[in-house]
Amino acid sequence: MPDTRQVDVPEGLDGERLDAALARMFGLSRSKAAELIGDGLVLVGGRIGAKSDRVLAGDELEVTLPAPRPAAPPRPVEGLVVLYEDEDIIVVDKPRGVAAHPSPGWEGPTVIGGLVAAGHTVATSGAAERQGIVHRLDANTTGVMVVAKSERAYSSLKQAFRERTVTKTYHALVQGHPDPLHGTIDAPIGRHPSGDGRFAVVSDGRPSITHYDTLEAFRAASLAEVHLETGRTHQIRVHMSAIRHPCVGDLLYGADPTLAARLGLTRQWLHAVALSFEHPATGAVVTFTSSYPPDLAHSLDILRAE
Repeated sequence: MPDTRQVDVPEGLDGERLDAALARMFGLSRSKAAELIGDGLVLVGGRIGAKSDRVLAGDELEVTLPAPRPAAPPRPVEGLVVLYEDEDIIVVDKPRGVAAHPSPGWEGPTVIGGLVAAGHTVATSGAAERQGIVHRLDANTTGVMVVAKSERAYSSLKQAFRERTVTKTYHALVQGHPDPLHGTIDAPIGRHPSGDGRFAVVSDGRPSITHYDTLEAFRAASLAEVHLETGRTHQIRVHMSAIRHPCVGDLLYGADPTLAARLGLTRQWLHAVALSFEHPATGAVVTFTSSYPPDLAHSLDILRAE
């Protein structure tokens, strides 16, 4: 059944466009918010709103959210490799084109669906569609990811990620040569003003810190090791684009399509190579690693041969 909610516009959104305010209040994309408004599902003070209306603090919104579609049955995921498993955690090497969990608008395979379809159990904590998920990788980012199996693991790992005690190591092939070769990007990230699903460095975004270290320089690109202090959506992609060195192949964030085609890339060159954390049962620090998948390794071979 549809879900109708009545909420008041908070002070912080006074004067915002209705579509922008709705997106912020309900965690929707700007386009999804505009769709709801266009369908007449958003009332402002009892009248149907328009997406360009400006809202005032205290305005009452009545929002009808469509009934969620039935969850798709879990299905096996080709290329999803289990690196380690015990009664508390399961560590996977995630292939490209696989999301961490189901989400609105995503109809492709998921890590959770693949694990369940293969007979693995996951923790029941968290929202129904995110059970067991303590962190995420973008659908087209490959590499190491941990999923909680036990409830104690879910609580422990969520806290570890929140307190930034987990070491997340990525390798990214970025365009050009960052100057300096080693540095820190400290810039807040939030939704892109366009509302098209991208993220961007924005003044009112959430604090975001990325450290990078150039490992190898090529004629047109550089291979960098990246460590995250925070874990914002698309963080590495947004920050590298913000300093004008987007991940090679990342057309969403301004990468050169000609270079991507020359290297045979159809997605961003970004790989989670290692993950270290305290095991939730033993307290011992454990580390898991992942090798480059074929498409990323092949692009490096091309660059090294030039």
